[in-house]
Amino acid sequence: MFFLATSYDPFNKFLLYYPSVTLFREYLRLKTVHPEPDYDAAIRFMERIAEELGLPMKKVEVCPGRVVAVITWVGSRPELKSVVLNSHTDVVPVYEGHWKYDPFAAVKDADGNIYGRGSQDMKCVTIQYIEAIRRLKAAGKRFSRTIHLTFVPDEEVGGHKGMETFVKLPEFHKLNIGFALDEGLANPTNAYTVFYGERNPWWITVRCPGSPGHGSRFVENTAAEKLQRVINSFLEFREKEKHRLNISECFTLGDVTTVNMTMVKGGMAYNVVPAEMDVSFDLRIPPTVNLQEFEEKIKAWCKEAGEDVTYDFAQKHMDQNFTCTEESDPWWHAFSSTCKAMNMTVKKEIFPAATDSRFIREEGLPAIGFSPMNLTPILLHDHNEYLNEQVFLRGIQVYERLVPALASVPPLSGEE
Repeated sequence: MFFLATSYDPFNKFLLYYPSVTLFREYLRLKTVHPEPDYDAAIRFMERIAEELGLPMKKVEVCPGRVVAVITWVGSRPELKSVVLNSHTDVVPVYEGHWKYDPFAAVKDADGNIYGRGSQDMKCVTIQYIEAIRRLKAAGKRFSRTIHLTFVPDEEVGGHKGMETFVKLPEFHKLNIGFALDEGLANPTNAYTVFYGERNPWWITVRCPGSPGHGSRFVENTAAEKLQRVINSFLEFREKEKHRLNISECFTLGDVTTVNMTMVKGGMAYNVVPAEMDVSFDLRIPPTVNLQEFEEKIKAWCKEAGEDVTYDFAQKHMDQNFTCTEESDPWWHAFSSTCKAMNMTVKKEIFPAATDSRFIREEGLPAIGFSPMNLTPILLHDHNEYLNEQVFLRGIQVYERLVPALASVPPLSGEE
């Protein structure tokens, strides 16, 4: 079944029939949703795609039941550093009662909006990569640099059994990567957002011991009193950062530290003062912040809260690598000049959350987060996540131009 692109196309300036929307909707119907994602279905889907494209696919089991699929289009000069088009196959859970349509039915409404979990994050980009490669191959193109399409599990649960493990394996290093593209975010304006770095996620639990006792007494030195001081310190800092964001015309969310209290634990009965209470926070810290100094601030808050208050991390990322976005950088120049040639307005930002790009950058490799979704509300992880088919189709055309530009970057120093 083919779908007609029924609106004006600013790139090609004419209308075409596309089978791409059909493939996108098929992929959305695969229930690769946590907590039990159907990764086998995703792998079978990628095997079929590789066969259609006439390209080899390699499967790398990075952890039991967790497979990275790699489809490779070998360049005319395979000794050169390669270009990676990365996407994750998993999606976050849904609250079906809050959706207009079945979140795994990939319903397209009368306005061409395609509803489905993963329509923005990030099954759209996966199919856009695939369809761009399909068209380039059909046109007889071949480029000097090898192109790898990587399909990775478990990004939505931290990437520990996905990209974080994959980058440490010899199979990853054999890809000989020079540059990587990964996911970005939608932009409600006409601009496209490009991410060159990410905030570091710190998930921290502060443990507050105190004197237990009967609920009828004024017990001194309680865990709750210490907990209150800890919460006050974290949330006062939160307000300061929120104020910095609100008063600055230059700052985006990725430029400030967000703090959110996410869990509180303690107590066993109404009439028993608990011997310990814990509070957990999700912090996202920009790469411009001195992380050692920031941890000293946390230590000071705990010390001020009272005796024996401690903390530990469930997650503590320390990577502060940026991807260069100077025009003198050949990778960025290839990306940005191609966008300019398509009259695309590009807005550079620090990614406010976390993606698999951080693991790639930790290996010292440049990576850009980019999802070609302008004029689109940001709905990742939200109810009624959708993407308009025209935005989706234009994104394929964007990659049809970007991929050749990146895969044709001339040999760099040390590659000759």
